[in-house]
Parts: sequence; structure tokens; C-alpha cells
Amino acid sequence: MDFYWGSVYGYQLKNTGNENDAEDITIQTFAKAFNKIHLYNEEYEFNTWLIAISKNLYQDLIRKRKSSIQFKASTADEDKIYDIVDDTPSPEDKIIKEQNLAKLLRDIKKLKPKYQEVINLRFFQELSYKEISSHIDEPINNVKVKLLRAKKLLAEIIKKSDV
Repeated sequence: MDFYWGSVYGYQLKNTGNENDAEDITIQTFAKAFNKIHLYNEEYEFNTWLIAISKNLYQDLIRKRKSSIQFKASTADEDKIYDIVDDTPSPEDKIIKEQNLAKLLRDIKKLKPKYQEVINLRFFQELSYKEISSHIDEPINNVKVKLLRAKKLLAEIIKKSDV
């Protein structure tokens, strides 16, 4: 082991560019060689056989790393990683959303009660047209017409309040 350590380790250091990986693969190489010594063909150089084992272990390592989520990130890659969009609303976004909702509710209250009811059932309680129809005891077509009118009136109220 002492005699061949330098050549196997040097080979792996050149391949991996990483001292820890090179040392790990070199240790694995000798462990595998000791376990499979009975398969060694004396027609070939022992060093060549060790390097072949080492090369295969290195290729196994590469395959494992490609198939796993782990990867080595350079500083440029790390910057890209931190640029991932965070969709979590900030406290300011939550306040703005609440203010917009409060304004919308005030605008809805300006509608006639029959229109407020269908808007509430459809958009806040998320009922289907059929469910609204049975709730207010009117045909589905009437529900659709009321919703359409309510949305148009609400749009006009919102436009006036924004000006």
C-alpha cells in the first residue's frame, strides 16, 4: 500500500481536484483491491490494475453526484441560487392586500342588497351558479344576469372612487 499510494492518490487528485475526494477514492481503491486480490492477473502491472479500480470508483462517484441533488456551487452559482423568487408576501404586501379588500368591501356595500348578496355568494362563499340559484330561489339565468350587472356596477363604483 505504501509503495502504490502515491500513484493512485496522485491520479485521483488530478481527476477530482479535491484532496478529500482523492483520499477517499484511494482508500476505497486499496480496500477493493485487497478484497479482490484473487482476481488480479499477474500478466499486467499491479499499478495498472489499481489505477483501473480507482478510475471505476471515480466514475461511480461522478454518477452518484449527477443523480443526486447535490452539486458544487461556485460563488457565481450561489448568487443565482439566492435570486430565486420568494412568493411569500411581505408584511407590507399583507397590509396592502387587507386595505384593498377593505376598500372593495366598502364599494360592494354601495351596491343594492340583491347585488351584494350574489357577489357575496359567488366570490366570498364561492358557491356555484346552481347553489346560488337554490339559495336565492331564482333560476340560474337570473343569477348570471344579476352577477353580470353587479360586476358592471361595482366596476363603475371602483372607477369613480379611484378618480
